[in-house]
Amino acid sequence: MSEKIIHVDNIGNVTFRKNKRSKNVSIAIRPMKGVVVNLPFYLSYRFALNIVEKKQTWILSHLPEIEKIENKATIFTENTSFNTRYKKLLISKGRDDKIKTRITSDSIIVKYPENIDVKNPNVQEIIRTVIIKTLRSEAKEYLLERTQQLSEKHNFKFNKIYIKNAKTLWGSCSAVNNINLNLHLLRLPDYLIDYVIIHELCHTVEKNHGKRFWKLMDIILGNAKKLSKELRSYSIQIY
Repeated sequence: MSEKIIHVDNIGNVTFRKNKRSKNVSIAIRPMKGVVVNLPFYLSYRFALNIVEKKQTWILSHLPEIEKIENKATIFTENTSFNTRYKKLLISKGRDDKIKTRITSDSIIVKYPENIDVKNPNVQEIIRTVIIKTLRSEAKEYLLERTQQLSEKHNFKFNKIYIKNAKTLWGSCSAVNNINLNLHLLRLPDYLIDYVIIHELCHTVEKNHGKRFWKLMDIILGNAKKLSKELRSYSIQIY
């Protein structure tokens, strides 16, 4: 993948990515990532830029909605109360001139230089990185075991489990019954974690979201669509 950032008047910085999987030019607007344009390798950045300029009205109409989502995003400070499943986040100023992080048995410790604002994007990025590292480790421990327990309890069979840092999906099930689970599941209540796991286990039997799928879900969970609606109130991108 080849990437280039170009400033576009009225829009701001736009990320252009040449991707071998792209068949044509596509424009996406994502929280925290802004405007991202994917294009095939054989097209020039200038060609894609011309399309962005032609689509400027459409892009500008969607930016306010994205900004609202971004404004809800967590800004981590010394006063932020945040816990993973097993650890507490502790942020404080340190004496070093570099940002230091450490993961202990019960804490995620972040120390940043006194002359830097904790809200500095670099500080925030490092905090999120160490949180992701912690969640990934905890997810491998908890989600693998819990999926095995639920599959045995409800007589499901799956192939392999993968833990991913996905941006949009809590989970998925492949055609060969490989289950993908998002490490951010660890931020959900236990019963919603179980809902997502069971949702994907049911896909090992019913591959679509038809009536038979939801009937199977209801047999196990009761009112499954109520849980599905509740899950939508949580965001993978917003802590």
